[in-house]
Amino acid sequence: MSDDHYFTARPASAEDRRLLRVTLAGRDVEVETAGGIFSPGRVDLGTQVLLRTVPAAPSTGDLLDLGCGWGPVALTLALDAPQAHVWAVDVNERALDLVARNARRLGLDNVTACTPDAVPATTRFAAIWSNPPIRVGKEALHAMMRRWLPLLAADASAHLVVQRNLGADTLHRWLEEHLPEILDGRDATVERVASAKGFRVLEVRAD
Repeated sequence: MSDDHYFTARPASAEDRRLLRVTLAGRDVEVETAGGIFSPGRVDLGTQVLLRTVPAAPSTGDLLDLGCGWGPVALTLALDAPQAHVWAVDVNERALDLVARNARRLGLDNVTACTPDAVPATTRFAAIWSNPPIRVGKEALHAMMRRWLPLLAADASAHLVVQRNLGADTLHRWLEEHLPEILDGRDATVERVASAKGFRVLEVRAD
């Protein structure tokens, strides 16, 4: 048995690569997935909720899919905003390889799949969409929020989907308490903008 998690950097489990038919950005497409990543057999329910409820992607600028897996969010952003630059960020190297392969498969040249440290520190995001890896634990999750939310551009938003039973409301309260500190005094708000299928979608908006 493997001790891999989907947030393992180098999964030791069998790749078991396969093709999957999915609908992204209103289009039926074929993508490649594999074992050792998050939700290899489908677009997971939380991501479905996120993609149904987020506003239209900004048409230009840098866009971030944080915790990209095989890429349903990043590919949707890239399809919807071909003039934008999409950063697909994950620690799982197998997932990053799949995102890059899937972008090429769909003819997308506006996706960069990379580890967190490969994103330039000067990047400011016009939008962040994320189904974050809640199972990494609160400490690691909070560290992710502290690292990435300050990179929101002015008047930009982050949309996070979190399962209610895995701490969505707890994260909401933590963000309300810590946003002024995280964003270094910038005006910011956090609110629940959608709830469906046991998931909450939180919007963090930075002015």
